Amino acid sequence: MLKTNFEKEELEGHRTLYIGVHVPLGRRSHRRHRHHGHRHSKRSRERDSGTEDGRESPSYTDTPSQRVQFLLGMEDDEEHIPHALFTELDEICLKEGEDAEWKETARWLKFEEDVEDGGERWSKPYVATLSLHSLFELRSCILNGTVMLDMRANSLEEIADMVLDQHEMSGSVGEEVRKKIRNALLKQHHHQNQKKLANRIPIVRSFADIGRKQSEPHSMDKNGQMVSPQAQPTTTEGRSDGSRENSAVDFSKIDLHFMKKIPPGAEASNILVGELEFLEKPVVAFIRLSPAVLLNGLAEVPITTRFLFILLGPLGKGPQYHEIGRSIATLMTDEVFHDVAYKAKDRSDLVAGIDEFLDQVTVLPPGEWDPTIRIEPPKSVPSQEKRKVPPLANGGADLGEPEEHGGHGGPELQRTGRFFGGLFLDIKRKAPHYLSDYTDAVSLQCLASFLFLYCACMSPVITFGGLLGEATEGRISAIESLFGASMTGIAYSLFAGQPLTILGSTGPVLVFEKILFKFCKEYGLSYLSLRVCIGLWTAFFCLLLVATDASSLVCYITRFTEEAFASLICIIFIYEALEKLIHLGETYPFNMHNDLNQLTQYSCVCTMPKDPSNATLNYWQEKNITASEIDWFDLDVKGCVENRGEFVGRACGHHGPYIPDVLFWSVILFFSTVAMSSFLKEFKTSRYFPTKVRAVISDFAVFITIMTMVLIDYALGVPSPKLQVPNEFKPTRDDRGWFISPIGPNPWWTIIVSFIPALLCTILIFMDQQITAVIINRKEHKLKKGCGYHLDLFVVGVMLGVCSLMGLPWFVAATVLSISHVNSLKLESECSAPGEQPKFLGIREQRFTGLMIFVLMGSSVFMTSVLKNIPMPVLYGVFLYMGASSLRGIQVLELLNSYIVHDRCLFFCELFRIVYISTNEMKINTLFYSGKLFNITYL
Repeated sequence: MLKTNFEKEELEGHRTLYIGVHVPLGRRSHRRHRHHGHRHSKRSRERDSGTEDGRESPSYTDTPSQRVQFLLGMEDDEEHIPHALFTELDEICLKEGEDAEWKETARWLKFEEDVEDGGERWSKPYVATLSLHSLFELRSCILNGTVMLDMRANSLEEIADMVLDQHEMSGSVGEEVRKKIRNALLKQHHHQNQKKLANRIPIVRSFADIGRKQSEPHSMDKNGQMVSPQAQPTTTEGRSDGSRENSAVDFSKIDLHFMKKIPPGAEASNILVGELEFLEKPVVAFIRLSPAVLLNGLAEVPITTRFLFILLGPLGKGPQYHEIGRSIATLMTDEVFHDVAYKAKDRSDLVAGIDEFLDQVTVLPPGEWDPTIRIEPPKSVPSQEKRKVPPLANGGADLGEPEEHGGHGGPELQRTGRFFGGLFLDIKRKAPHYLSDYTDAVSLQCLASFLFLYCACMSPVITFGGLLGEATEGRISAIESLFGASMTGIAYSLFAGQPLTILGSTGPVLVFEKILFKFCKEYGLSYLSLRVCIGLWTAFFCLLLVATDASSLVCYITRFTEEAFASLICIIFIYEALEKLIHLGETYPFNMHNDLNQLTQYSCVCTMPKDPSNATLNYWQEKNITASEIDWFDLDVKGCVENRGEFVGRACGHHGPYIPDVLFWSVILFFSTVAMSSFLKEFKTSRYFPTKVRAVISDFAVFITIMTMVLIDYALGVPSPKLQVPNEFKPTRDDRGWFISPIGPNPWWTIIVSFIPALLCTILIFMDQQITAVIINRKEHKLKKGCGYHLDLFVVGVMLGVCSLMGLPWFVAATVLSISHVNSLKLESECSAPGEQPKFLGIREQRFTGLMIFVLMGSSVFMTSVLKNIPMPVLYGVFLYMGASSLRGIQVLELLNSYIVHDRCLFFCELFRIVYISTNEMKINTLFYSGKLFNITYL
């Protein structure tokens, strides 16, 4: 038996050492194994020497780690498959009267939660810190106490009888003490969350998912209680004296909110500790039930119980028993010991599991740390796989095939050797998922993503059209850009291999268009006709790349190339947003040399220029304007500008009156949009409102921000610059239509020679499209429906030819918009333990969001009255937010951070822990990397 009769001097002289416990990891999925037909005996037994399950049994000279690795390496049978565990610590206590009851004091799902003083609320989840002495006492309990594995019982009465039978056979308890212990074990359990509900609503979650053993149908009685046939008490060996266990689950005593956090298939582990005045020696028992049984009222939540640990002892040692209970509860949440407890065949396996746990813990000196400090749960926990597998000969651990990070392998990037072979495989791969691409979009998250990205895509498309109109003298402008984006985007969303990619206008394409127009103007060629030829050649080259499986070259794109390209585009987005905000200072100037004492003399009037320039005189002559006949003082600002008047007065600048309120209000709108979007996006992890409300607010963060800023701007009435949307569906210029002839007025040979610039354009389109696709198809996004590089390029090439014939801009994958689209569709686990960070599950892969974005974009001509109220500074703020949020996860930022962080702090970053080079070498590499990125940006 466990020695508990310590001398007073021993207890006073004992100095508690607290140890840091490895943070538990989520349950890993188990492979399917063939089931063994044999069952383990109920009582503990020693393993026979020889072999088991085809493997050599461990010898007594093996270390605890080796014994645990051997045990975990054995194949699972049907009754010993590990499940997620909910652990509850109950302590027996006396109420004000004479009667006693079991009271819940702590619980574990992943981290420890304690009932705070007063018993009215739970503490925040924290990493359990244990006394080293209590761990050794727990080991002694398992070594010397009663261990009953694979016990078959249907009620707590049967369990208590079997445990007490073992103690009575060993002579540790007498008949009188047995009855008292049995009565104590069967006392009522009071849980912290017990309270009467206003109405008893049946629980939504199916009890069929709670445990694999409960396949029998459940029924609901008229009182709103669930009846389980499995929980009905049965007679064992004629020993049943009226079980108090009925099969009804009272929902008025269940915390339904906490129930949602327990994963399906979870089982309970109940720890019962306490002190009883009639005991002289402790009663210890570790029990594993087979199968797990629903013991009504024992656990806080109505799930089947698999493990019980009982520790009852004499008075005066309550804190000691409490710490032992915390120790076994924490061990049950440890990933390795959890599996050992399920697979153990005898007492020695459990002891080996405890010893292996002790080998892994870290001891904190008592004089250098305050044990009352609660350690916050970490955002990420290290893998415990190396504890489960034997080490290799070189000292490392065999963790399976390492994940490749440098390349992008996969069947979709392998050459087929057939004409259009890759395209046909992409179609074959994506066709089975086509219907689910629409059914999977039934979610509020998709609606939030669609509204956010519609606003985010509208502004750059219209802005790009305006810049293109200025560069081409109106031959291709905003309406053409809007129509081309809508048509191309709809076709891409319907037929592309990766519909998560968002098409948009890019800076390199705009530069190409400017150079081409300048070339045509200098040599007297028709810009639109030559552009058609180049576009058709480019489309042909894209289709040729698809036919020859050239997209397989994507596998050679490294992480360096991805991050350089993504960083470049994100930085351009941030730069453009800030540049447009600063440019508002030119349109809406303010007086930097204001004299507040002269405010009464401020005025601004329009007058005829005293010394008009030649450009002004020529303008008057072209417009038949007679300057002397104009009443200049009666003109408004717009009329004065149109007639080339001159602004005179203290309240005027060279280009018009000072408008400080518009500029400063635009700055407020800009930064308020960025701050509010970031705050609402992180609202999911805040402490306010229920979980579902926080999730909806986080999903609609950008849309809520835009709507809020529009309403505030409308209420204040400050004339901030607004989004300008074409209100008529017709070409910008009257001398062009919706179909452009490839020849037109140009010589016939331009059709042939245009393949030269088309080659340059093809390289541009191919690199933009495929690098963006590589970023979207990264392994860390956990995409399940596959990708389609060949199909993507095919759709882009076909639509590029169509847009060329219709005189519309060319559109290709937009990196920042695509990354923002993916980030807005991230899926996280709904069932997460208290204190545990939600697990990233993947991306909601569907076509609906992209399709609706471009359908609504094409309909924007008919929504001018609504869209004209959106302030441009708000959209500039959205640009900055998208650029900044897309930079997350790019390792170049961590590298650049090395220049301003002290060398001793660098290795707290994961990147610097896994790269085993000196700090100086890291900084030299970072300097080279930053220089290359600057050169790309500058060029």
